[in-house]
Amino acid sequence: MTIAAPTAETRWRCTLCGNLTRFDVTRSSRVVEFLHFDLAGDSKVEETEVLTETLESVRCRWCNAVDQVELVARPDAEQAAAEQQES
Repeated sequence: MTIAAPTAETRWRCTLCGNLTRFDVTRSSRVVEFLHFDLAGDSKVEETEVLTETLESVRCRWCNAVDQVELVARPDAEQAAAEQQES
């Protein structure tokens, strides 16, 4: 089961227990990173560009259900969208 990532208007919800806040997410990504090495040889990532990213699975931390997560509207999503259109 593939699920989309949450957006500014949506969030995840476990269909079994109703959890809205705690999830374990397995994802694959392909990135390009700019590494800056100091003179001692220690590195720090200064820029990251995500080329591709795939959500493989989402597991509920409360009930341990795998792939039982759905996207639902955020409570304030409709109000925020209406305010943006008025601006």
